Amino acid sequence: MINTSILFIIYTFIIFLFNFSFSDISENWQLSFQDPATPIMEGIINLHHDLMFFICAISIFVSWMLLRTIWYFNETNNFIASNLTHGTFIEIIWTTTPSLILLVIAIPSFSLLYAMDEIISPSITIKTLGHQWYWSYEYSDYLNTENETINFDSYMIPEEDLELGHLRLLEVDNRMVIPVNTHIRIIISAADVLHSWAVPSLGVKCDAIPGRLNQASLFVKREGLYYGQCSEICGINHGFMPIVVEVVKLPNYIFWVSNKLGE
Repeated sequence: MINTSILFIIYTFIIFLFNFSFSDISENWQLSFQDPATPIMEGIINLHHDLMFFICAISIFVSWMLLRTIWYFNETNNFIASNLTHGTFIEIIWTTTPSLILLVIAIPSFSLLYAMDEIISPSITIKTLGHQWYWSYEYSDYLNTENETINFDSYMIPEEDLELGHLRLLEVDNRMVIPVNTHIRIIISAADVLHSWAVPSLGVKCDAIPGRLNQASLFVKREGLYYGQCSEICGINHGFMPIVVEVVKLPNYIFWVSNKLGE
């Protein structure tokens, strides 16, 4: 007979493997981005890597020039001060080169910025409202027999109510469920103070402002759980209003919608 402790270890490993495979969260000592799940986030990461190449190359070149100047043109090696005059050619080089680099960087940057603001014929519209200190969601595209929409509140699960495999300060009682490979529009606002709806893996960070509607678009390419948090300091419980987006296959999404309409 298998020992109870061995069963517990196996169960814990399965839970860990599930979270590792399908949950996009920050890891311990993580320095880089979370794995992208949308084309926008892929573009953001690629642009970051390209810019880091330029930054590293420029930093190495400037540091080499500075150290070389300090080494060869100090007081010990040059008893007589050098008499340098301005050179037109070198002035043109160090003025035009940074300008050309900035132009090269601007082309993909503006392209990505416009892509982030573009809304492509959304199949689903979800209204997100920030409160102190929870989120509420409304699926206004669907109505039940009483002409009521799907709407629910999403609160953080307290630490004492967490189950094995749940993530501390990140789990909620009601997740926002969306289908995979579908254009989705999210309309974001707030009921009291400034909030910010942000999910790193999806490349979304949109301010929730009272009295104003902001919108963001999503096109998630893979299933899974995506965790985020309010990214605007909104009060004493600012760190306790997480966001969980569950991306499922279309049949599972239809089943979830029908169950919500039947409640």
